[in-house]
Amino acid sequence: MIDARLAGLTSMVNDVQPITRAEHEARMAKARRLMAEHGIDALFLEGGTGLRYFTGIQWGRSERMTAAVLPAEGEIAYVCPAFEEARLREMIQPADDVRVWEEHESPFDRVVGILTDRRLASGTLGIEESVRFFLVDGIRHATPHLELVSADPVTIGCRGIKSDAEIALMQCASDITIEAYKTCVDALCEGMSQDEFHELSIAAHKALGVTGHIGVQFGETTAYPHGSRRLTYLKEGDVVLMDGGCKVEGYCSDISRTLVFGTPTARQKSVWELEKAAQAAVFDAARIDAPMEALDAAARRVLESAGFGPGYEVPGLPHRTGHGIGLDIHEHYNVVKGNRIPLAPGMCFSNEPMIAIYGEFGVRLEDCIYMTEDGPRYFSQPSPSIDRPFAE
Repeated sequence: MIDARLAGLTSMVNDVQPITRAEHEARMAKARRLMAEHGIDALFLEGGTGLRYFTGIQWGRSERMTAAVLPAEGEIAYVCPAFEEARLREMIQPADDVRVWEEHESPFDRVVGILTDRRLASGTLGIEESVRFFLVDGIRHATPHLELVSADPVTIGCRGIKSDAEIALMQCASDITIEAYKTCVDALCEGMSQDEFHELSIAAHKALGVTGHIGVQFGETTAYPHGSRRLTYLKEGDVVLMDGGCKVEGYCSDISRTLVFGTPTARQKSVWELEKAAQAAVFDAARIDAPMEALDAAARRVLESAGFGPGYEVPGLPHRTGHGIGLDIHEHYNVVKGNRIPLAPGMCFSNEPMIAIYGEFGVRLEDCIYMTEDGPRYFSQPSPSIDRPFAE
């Protein structure tokens, strides 16, 4: 029966439009403008989502440096192992500057060469927030007259606002994950293990054309926000909490659903409905120029009025109400107390004010929001009711 369900799924990414070279160029141009505003002479980016965001290069991380230096003035330049040059050049423009290093040589010397050629032997080098310490430390020792600073005002300033093309990719990812959810929920059965559900979710996403998965918890372990190590098996009356997503051209979806396997109790229904009210309060509070912390406060007011909390106390909401999302599943900006960043068009974030009741169960409904000039929009439509996890 499961095989038949999977056989009915087809790829949903055949018409996906990747981020264009022109958009990558526009991102670098914006970065240069922000560098000028914040007194940063160049950015250092290593393999990962930061490098991918600005250049389109998909490159994993290892002990060998592969990186880019993006100056405020002048052309971008790359550093990579000599034996990787051909692979790197498949991903960049033919005339781009690539500095290679052999296994016995120092990649930091190549970074110094780039900075010297760009007249940046002294000045300010912005370090992208996820760059690993050994690279920062190596640059520091190789360039003692260079000031190393956080590149956050530039990188977050760029990545925090999504373009229409980015939002379209995230919408596709969300649509795919909802379809995978439907297949997996239909397959729930007495005695199913968490691992069986997880494997099915991987297969469903694969049939839909992507790599993705959905984690699941049954019963009391649903109260743990990120699950339990304990393997459980589904039984009648269990709360089922699912959380998962996929990537389309690197852009993430993140969706949670909670239901009851069988007939819900009055207690389960009342907590589920309170969670839905808290999620709705977040959406209602999401208005252009509203501080992000106001959304977190809106969710907590609903929960605290019903006797949960206060603050992060459990039973209640033990974590922030949401997180930014894009090329990383968790990125800036967070929906959390103290974050006074005002909402702006293009911001994307999750809405997931979980209710955790240790020893009983937990309920989390998670749908991601993107902001428009006219206010918030959902990537995935919220669950209508405890026995209807998906909107029509």
